[in-house]
Amino acid sequence: MNSTEEKIIENTILFVKKTLKGAEGGHDWFHIERVYKNAQLISKNENVDAFIVALGALLHDIADAKFYDGDETVGPKMAREFLFSQDVDSSIIEHVVQIIDNISYKSSLDKSKKNRFSSPELDAIQDADRLDAIGAIGIARCFNYGGFKNRQLYNPEIKPNLEMSKEEYKKSSAPTINHFYEKLLLLKDKMNTKTGRRLAEERHQYMEVFLKQFYAEWNGEK
Repeated sequence: MNSTEEKIIENTILFVKKTLKGAEGGHDWFHIERVYKNAQLISKNENVDAFIVALGALLHDIADAKFYDGDETVGPKMAREFLFSQDVDSSIIEHVVQIIDNISYKSSLDKSKKNRFSSPELDAIQDADRLDAIGAIGIARCFNYGGFKNRQLYNPEIKPNLEMSKEEYKKSSAPTINHFYEKLLLLKDKMNTKTGRRLAEERHQYMEVFLKQFYAEWNGEK
């Protein structure tokens, strides 16, 4: 990156930190920072534009729809306005906005969405975001959000819904453990890049060990 792009990245970091101050713990600046670092790690082995990867990673959750009554237009709008204020080239702005529009897991559940946007930059950032949803940190984030929404930890009578539509996914209030089966355990096989798949494997195994221990303790076996 050149000096102008580096300055824009610095400004973007400041903007994101300010915007997400006080955010829910699983979707705060530290989540963004982890995704940013993982995206850079993944990008080392991919043919991508480093500037777009950096901007997309930093802005991917600037206004997560789940905290805006499900409005999926807020994040792209905020990102577009900010990047415009930084005199970023319009083609780059559009690319970043498309990344924000298409990165989420729930977007993949939208069967009506045709001609889905794709790019190597989106692949790298999406893998980085999904890596932060699994493993030890993924477990912590999952239960943190469940507590934030006052959900049950687990209810044996409420089975995971493995055939959810996008709208059902958005409206779900199921126990936190169900989310492992409805999303987290599925992510390993949805990675886009070789590095993403390699890193996901170990984190996936960690979640399986956790669930085995969880059920043993729940059932009074340990």
